[in-house]
Amino acid sequence: MQKIDSIAAMRAAATELTKSGQRVALLPTLGALHAGHASLIRLARARGDAVVVSAFVNPLQFGASEDFARYPRHEAADVAWCEREGVAVLFTPTAEEMFPKHFSTSVAEERVSKPLCGVSRPALFRGVLTCWLKLLHIVQPTVLVMGEKDLQQIAVVQKALEDLSLPMAILTGPTVREADGMAVSARNSYLTPVQREEALVVYQALKRAKEMVAGGVRSPDRVMAEATHIIGEKRRVRAIYIGVVDRQTMEAVREVTPGQSWMAVAFWVDEVRLTDNIML
Repeated sequence: MQKIDSIAAMRAAATELTKSGQRVALLPTLGALHAGHASLIRLARARGDAVVVSAFVNPLQFGASEDFARYPRHEAADVAWCEREGVAVLFTPTAEEMFPKHFSTSVAEERVSKPLCGVSRPALFRGVLTCWLKLLHIVQPTVLVMGEKDLQQIAVVQKALEDLSLPMAILTGPTVREADGMAVSARNSYLTPVQREEALVVYQALKRAKEMVAGGVRSPDRVMAEATHIIGEKRRVRAIYIGVVDRQTMEAVREVTPGQSWMAVAFWVDEVRLTDNIML
């Protein structure tokens, strides 16, 4: 495996992979790799000949009061994960390499990015798109790999690729969960044992919503009310939003369509912000 930290070297390595006839799959990450990322790497290897993983804590997607400085950084562990999973290149640029002093360009999607996380984290998707489109130009992959844990991010990136006529496929993998149902996330490391136990209520609420739809309920208001009630039973957990949305547009649906509508939740566990979702 190559570990590269400069744009010029990454571009040269990607060019060599392409020249050798290999289909390149790119998995952009914030680093702090975990089992969820490993599952996406395996998915990428099944669809592409060479996998490039970027591990970069992107400052553009963090708001002024968010956890950029605190976000987990485990470079040695990231290298180990990538070597175990057969990654071709691990790209680890610095913030100065990606966004030098006079960098002044940004990219925004103005529809799919607006609801849900777009309300509570207004810098998020502009920062993601600006960073990811730069990564795409550097790596020139055939396939972009993303996890369904970040459901709205998938929709925003897909819309941007369509609008800008960028010729690459998006490959998505399901959310990976711990044995107790907790969605795997780097930010889980912030939680104390007591906080983590209370956070499980969100997955319980999502499962209950799915059960209601399987039982014939089609009213978004009913399933959201039930999820809100369940989450509200835990003192440390506060919902930021609970929405039943269309996967492509992120717009609220008037009626639940099984297999197409998703429930998305963002929530606080004390001062830790997490997200989760489920297909209804």
